[in-house]
Amino acid sequence: MTATVTPQPDAAGSARVLGRSRRPQGRFASAAGLRVGERFASPSRIVAILALVVMAVFWLVPFLWAVVTSFKSETSAAATPVSWFPPDGFTLDAYTNVLREGNIPLWTWNSLLTAVAITVVTLAVSSLAAYALARIDFRGRKWLFWLIIASIIVPPPVLIVPLFYEMLTLNLVDTYWAIILPQVVHPAMVFILKKFFEQVPVELEDAARIDGAGRLRVFWSVVLPLSRPIMAAVSIIVFIGAWNNFLWPFIITSDASLMTLPVGLQTVKSAYGLQYAQTMASAVLAALPLIVVFLFFQRQIIKGFSTTGFGGQ
Repeated sequence: MTATVTPQPDAAGSARVLGRSRRPQGRFASAAGLRVGERFASPSRIVAILALVVMAVFWLVPFLWAVVTSFKSETSAAATPVSWFPPDGFTLDAYTNVLREGNIPLWTWNSLLTAVAITVVTLAVSSLAAYALARIDFRGRKWLFWLIIASIIVPPPVLIVPLFYEMLTLNLVDTYWAIILPQVVHPAMVFILKKFFEQVPVELEDAARIDGAGRLRVFWSVVLPLSRPIMAAVSIIVFIGAWNNFLWPFIITSDASLMTLPVGLQTVKSAYGLQYAQTMASAVLAALPLIVVFLFFQRQIIKGFSTTGFGGQ
């Protein structure tokens, strides 16, 4: 009579099986944002997540406080000690006052018009300059590139007086062009786009030239379609900067019909001094369009910067 012996797995084999079972595979790895075979709970990943949570809390608390304060009455907003939940409840009086005393639709339209124009012109100028620096070998290219890099460290307020005199000489003060033109030069965007264009395979451009395409045709039909992620990221960053810009539109315009949203909201003042709830309501109204834009396009922003080499890839 023969006894049947069941083979027992050794310790090493068991460890290998358990190790494989703890690693995400296939579509589960991509859904979790991990590479195939990467552990879910590595120590470095836990530390990174905790650090991100802490930074998110530090960012969210002031924003939530601004939103909560905007729904308080002026008495509750100025009361001490401060409280998240006012004793007299929440109210929409601050938003009602801002919308009643200010021309929000006109200011929003001005901000949208100037921000879109600045974004379109900046993309056109920066992308052409970046492609020339990345692909065209001309005399002085290196020095020009370093000049562009050096201009990044120049503080924008330093240029306000020369730009104002330039707009005054061109008779463009109190016009949309005076708001738009000085904001279309972005050396940092030229640098970012140049880094991306250098990663586009030259063989694709050579193949298009063999087919008879000129340089502009190659740029429009080959390079730009491959650059959609970084172009989307750059356009969103430029749009947000143009929308939030307060100092230059405030200086270059005195006509109320040309005020952008950040400038116009600062004119909504009360005769009773600083109104905390009304100020926070103005800030929330100004930030709301940007929050919506970022929520819809945050994937393009992250993907654009990860493909430039700045994301550690």
